[in-house]
Amino acid sequence: MKFIEEVVVEEFLPTVRSMLAAELGDRGLTQSEVAETLGVSQSAVSKYVHGDVAGNERVREDERVRDLVAEVADGLAAGDLSRVGALAEIEVLIRRLEKGDLLARLHEEAMPELAGREFAIHDPEGELRASERVLASIRRGLRTLERADGVAALVPNVGSNLVECLPGARDIDDVAGVPGRLFAVKGRLAVPAEPEFGASAHVASILLAARAAGSPARAALNVRHGEDVLDRLREAGHATAAFDAEYDDPEAAIGDALSGDPGADVLYHAGGYGIEPIVYVLGEDAASVAAVVRDLS
Repeated sequence: MKFIEEVVVEEFLPTVRSMLAAELGDRGLTQSEVAETLGVSQSAVSKYVHGDVAGNERVREDERVRDLVAEVADGLAAGDLSRVGALAEIEVLIRRLEKGDLLARLHEEAMPELAGREFAIHDPEGELRASERVLASIRRGLRTLERADGVAALVPNVGSNLVECLPGARDIDDVAGVPGRLFAVKGRLAVPAEPEFGASAHVASILLAARAAGSPARAALNVRHGEDVLDRLREAGHATAAFDAEYDDPEAAIGDALSGDPGADVLYHAGGYGIEPIVYVLGEDAASVAAVVRDLS
């Protein structure tokens, strides 16, 4: 009797670890850094790199495995993807390959009695994977902003925040952002902490209000208000909508602003008593929103 988990442990994981070790090495990581990233010993990495660990060629040659290993290596090397996020991505592929696919076939070869049966036991679109993808997107966006000249000049006095929500977001806890907001320090953008869920109240609430009004946006970033900023956004093809910041019900105010054009991807208000004027750039994910703001600087 052989469990499919044994196929994963004996055939799939050693192959993927060796592929990932090689890919990380190709991206400039030392064997020590690869070992720390993969959570294995440096001697194990050396064996992976030198081909001393037996792998399964059918796993190695599978295009989906090769593509995912390259994607995970890119994310880990750049710092966009956490170890938990990498684990989630690989786990999802494992579960897909277990369901009447590569791993199922390898399992059937070890246990011919199982031929034609399915072993679907995990949800490929699970919450952990979705959360890690949101955090990775924000990290990519933050790196884009940090590297761009002039972005600091777009930060309002109250600070900025880059946020992205889960697909079915209902409240602020479903929206990830940067704790403490983003500020301009000596002409550069300062990122005080790693993104986390529930870290933004203000920008997250604007995003949720826009989504409640029919916007498809899943990310937002606030910048300083100015006709120059709005003009550049319009020239770049973005649709703008104004709302009243002093409205008793901010969600209703944004709903009114988007009633004529739910697809507007720039919201703004002219401020009010004790309220700084702000522009909010919306988009499909944090990385694309950051790219829009980068191009304004």
